[in-house]
Amino acid sequence: MTKAIYRREHVIFLQVLKRMRVESGMTQAQCSAALGRPQSFMSDVERGVRRLDTVQLRDLCHVLGGDLISFTKTFEQALSPDNAPG
Repeated sequence: MTKAIYRREHVIFLQVLKRMRVESGMTQAQCSAALGRPQSFMSDVERGVRRLDTVQLRDLCHVLGGDLISFTKTFEQALSPDNAPG
């Protein structure tokens, strides 16, 4: 099995995460600060350098004004074949 970071799903995960942050109106620095992390944290997450565990993802969703269930639904919708490039 291919490592997750090289899969289409991981790319889409990062796109959904970034879109959620941008739509919240927060900068990477503001988001990192709200999480009590250094400024580079969100940059590393969005570039795929740093991975999040489920608890961290939940915290991030809350900071961005959402929740884990909504994020997961959006992610799953983005993965649907109807949304595949091509």
